[in-house]
Amino acid sequence: MRRVLVPLHVPGIAPLLPRAAQIVSLAGDTMGTSWSVKAATAIDEGHVLKIVENALAMVIAQMSQWEPNSDISRFNRATAGTWHALPDEFFSVLKCALDFARETDGAYDPTIGALSELWGFGASGRRDDVPDQTDIDWARGHCGWRSIRLDHDRRAAFQPGGLQLDLSSIAKGFAVDLISETLSKRGIADHLVEIGGELRGSGVKPDGSPWWVALEGGDGAADDTIVALHALSVATSGDVRRHIMERGRRLSHSLDPRTGRSVPDTLTSVTVFDRSCMMADALATALTVLGPEKGGDFATARDIAARFIIREPTGLLERMTPSFAAMLD
Repeated sequence: MRRVLVPLHVPGIAPLLPRAAQIVSLAGDTMGTSWSVKAATAIDEGHVLKIVENALAMVIAQMSQWEPNSDISRFNRATAGTWHALPDEFFSVLKCALDFARETDGAYDPTIGALSELWGFGASGRRDDVPDQTDIDWARGHCGWRSIRLDHDRRAAFQPGGLQLDLSSIAKGFAVDLISETLSKRGIADHLVEIGGELRGSGVKPDGSPWWVALEGGDGAADDTIVALHALSVATSGDVRRHIMERGRRLSHSLDPRTGRSVPDTLTSVTVFDRSCMMADALATALTVLGPEKGGDFATARDIAARFIIREPTGLLERMTPSFAAMLD
């Protein structure tokens, strides 16, 4: 039986869309994944596409470690003991990521670039085997959120030497927010934006119905739960899209910065709702690392709407926080 999730806090009803409004559907590739935008508007799709492409180009130029000339790549190569002024967007995302690191006591860490590269999740390319412990220990020695400092007045960050930032667990969510907010500022308030499975919905379709989205269930399949994304974002982290095997055991692409190793395979996915896609994106990663018990307690204490899908010998088990359960219609 299909389950329906609805936002607990819905903004005031927007004016009716112009009769000429239609759904413009666009899609493409970015950041090693795909993007899509659906917008209810009378504006031609070329104008919408330009908005999307400009936003994506800005995020890539600032925060993609796959681009050698990006701001993040230059910071990662910088000389030890130097300060670097960052663009406002990059600085804000990094500050948010470091706040998450502090709040989770390092379960979330934006400085795990060396570990990401070692495990084959970075710009150097994929690997299908597990790194040995010596290499893991070396990479961990080049990580650590406490070693990076921010100067808020100058909007600058300190490179202690060899520190590799990796914002892949938050930059896609930020890009979704940026596109959504830019569309709204340009008068296109009714839209659905998606990058790599992270989504944000605003307004409604021309017929007044919401943007319905099926949640990703256990082992990557869409389940029987749909959500009305109205002034709401959703992000899912899990071990389906990318993983490697060790002695017949599936290892997640999510790394625990505290151990330098992949998180246990018992947790197949975590789904988080938030007004901000950036927040949902980072939270999904943090809760995955924390695990269903500690992650569930963390989310419940902070009124976070989250669902955990746990792989057990008898099948998949679903656990949800009270805020998630409250959204069930």
